[in-house]
Amino acid sequence: MPEPVETTTPDGVDYGWVMQVTFVTTIIVGAPIVAVLSANTDLPSWGARAEFAIRVGAPTWFLTAIAVFTYAKRNQA
Repeated sequence: MPEPVETTTPDGVDYGWVMQVTFVTTIIVGAPIVAVLSANTDLPSWGARAEFAIRVGAPTWFLTAIAVFTYAKRNQA
């Protein structure tokens, strides 16, 4: 019988876990940050809104990814 897909034996950091946690955490943390910062910003078009979300969301995602990777690296079994 084949091994179930969700079972892994990573050597070192489990990058799949890091990616999943980064994705979920960025949505939970990043969406409110973008919403709060956009409240006082003039965003007249959808292009301006998308550009703003990318300008604010990309650094948020990057910092979240670094934090999650650091956490995984320090707490690996």
